[in-house]
Amino acid sequence: MELSTLTRQEWRPAQEAHAARVDALTAGIRDRAARGEKHPIEDFLVEYYGHSPGRLRRWEPGPGRVLLDAADAGCAGRSHHRTDADGTVRLDTEAFVARRGRTVRFVRDLLAATLSRPAATACFGLHEWAMVYRLAPGQQRHEALPLRLTQAETDAVVEGHRIRCSHFDAYRFFTADARPRNTLRPTRETQIHHEQPGCLHAGMDVYKWCFKLAPAVPSELTADAFEHALAVRVLDMQASPYDLAAFDLPPVRIETSSGKAEFVDRQRDLVGRSNALRHRLLEVCDALLLSAPAHPPA
Repeated sequence: MELSTLTRQEWRPAQEAHAARVDALTAGIRDRAARGEKHPIEDFLVEYYGHSPGRLRRWEPGPGRVLLDAADAGCAGRSHHRTDADGTVRLDTEAFVARRGRTVRFVRDLLAATLSRPAATACFGLHEWAMVYRLAPGQQRHEALPLRLTQAETDAVVEGHRIRCSHFDAYRFFTADARPRNTLRPTRETQIHHEQPGCLHAGMDVYKWCFKLAPAVPSELTADAFEHALAVRVLDMQASPYDLAAFDLPPVRIETSSGKAEFVDRQRDLVGRSNALRHRLLEVCDALLLSAPAHPPA
């Protein structure tokens, strides 16, 4: 692996810029948490993925970056980092791969498999509709959010469309009546065979794979993936059956022709951005694995 050296005058501003960026991105999340309030989009990324703003705020240089005069850097002394006597700090890639190699290989293979497939667009975000199909009052996951159609009208949208959800972590929340309507049967074990770049949830998951490989992923990439996940979640919920008027978010009415066209246009834009992030994370995985070829999977 080719190393790049960052002086204190270079890594310190990068560290501070990352902290400021994350503070701005998570200001609403932290303020609402202090007041005990919830937001269906931003807070979802913390609650569902279980990665706190504080952990996202940590700056990690990633593989191949050597920090000079960095004994007081936040990453110094944390696991998988090596601090030399002269205060030089770097990620110990060999130690990381020795311990986390299996995860690195899984993420690498999943990203490569996803990138190898064409994007299946025109799913219209029907996974969210399938999660409330034929539910009785009080049973839906987001009970604080009203449906924008009646339950009967919502059920009719599900029944009037072909559902082909490829993402297990969306499919597993389908109602019992909705699962047989899905043309696929994704499982955790077949995830690598089903994942495709048009899936909104797979696009959000790039953020998950970034922090799952912490501290080996540069924080700039993790923050980019988090910001992208926010944008994906916006479309995910705007196309859902929920009424988000209280959050100033107009619906993407996928039950109409114009709504379908809007959804596909925005979905295609998100696919390009998701794939760009996948390529960057794939490069990180390859750099990690090439740095420690002698270690078996861990």
